[in-house]
Amino acid sequence: MSDEQVMPVSQPVRAKSLLRAKLEKSSQLLQSRMPNIKVFSGTSHPDLAQRIVDRLGIDLGKVVTKKFSNLETCVEIGESVRGEDVYIVQSGSGEVNDNLMELLIMINACKIASASRVTAVIPCFPYARQDKKDKPATNTDVERNVEKWKSIEWKFRSRAPISAKLVANMLSVAGADHIITMDLHASQIQGFFDIPVDNLYAEPAVLKWIKENIVEWRNSIIVSPDAGGAKRVTSIADRLNVEFALIHKERKKANEVASMVLVGDVKDRVAILVDDMADTCGTICHAAEKLTEAGATKVYAILTHGIFSGPAITRINNACFEAVVVTNTIPQDGHMKDCSKIQCIDVSMMFAEAVRRTHNGESVSYLFSNVPY
Repeated sequence: MSDEQVMPVSQPVRAKSLLRAKLEKSSQLLQSRMPNIKVFSGTSHPDLAQRIVDRLGIDLGKVVTKKFSNLETCVEIGESVRGEDVYIVQSGSGEVNDNLMELLIMINACKIASASRVTAVIPCFPYARQDKKDKPATNTDVERNVEKWKSIEWKFRSRAPISAKLVANMLSVAGADHIITMDLHASQIQGFFDIPVDNLYAEPAVLKWIKENIVEWRNSIIVSPDAGGAKRVTSIADRLNVEFALIHKERKKANEVASMVLVGDVKDRVAILVDDMADTCGTICHAAEKLTEAGATKVYAILTHGIFSGPAITRINNACFEAVVVTNTIPQDGHMKDCSKIQCIDVSMMFAEAVRRTHNGESVSYLFSNVPY
């Protein structure tokens, strides 16, 4: 067979092999350009951000935050984020308004610097308690209970803002594509967003702590300090196979409890108070007194977000707690120095695993019932 007869056959084969090689090279080039991961920290909780990146085995992104003389916040991202998968860790604690503004500016800075996706990791969501308008009193109620309603002026909330929704809008407008948070004060806050929200739960870490640190946990009773936390305590009680109780409270005004009624039998049992957050600690300290009066042998308090503002530390020191256990969604080093009863559960591994799974496109639901080791 002559060379002239072979050429028409070999040319298409060679062309196909060259095309295949070009496609493979192009595919490798695209893979190398796929978004990588960058984690930045705001000023609210740098320790948690460092723990997260240590767990992920990467370095914390370079960012400089400062204030001008007129107290405006300035943020400078110190490295390229073009095409990157960016995570910004900022908790709603301390100087809440400054930290929230810093988070919004950081999100916007990364977004306009061509980041592929920006995820706000907000361990403690700011303004979460302002999630609804309370039911206003009717004229009939006022006429029947004039003195009572005079002392409960805060219940007239028909013109109250829903600030949690406002914060959700601000985060979306700033450019956030995704939110990762923990133990929202009210689960309906997830519905305030038009972007995905992963609400992690401290419950798996709480269960682990109880089993490892409370010897008599099988003879315990899980107590909610208010009716709103009933769902939370029943879930924990079911998984420990113990009973639960709750305390009904009436308030005179915000941050001040008037009376408490215990529903459940705590006599000769270890009482474990569980709540999502404690601010001035008036509620949990009153609840601890009530449980001791009702015959509880020991009282523990386990909280996701330990804000501990105002007289909180003094109240805990004077209360009858064996321990007040909080997670590190909010910095606790200062509180632990001032109060020996405060202990801390590290939840950085849960946030790190949520970041890793989100980045790799994996399911996060495993974290709802398990602690990653």
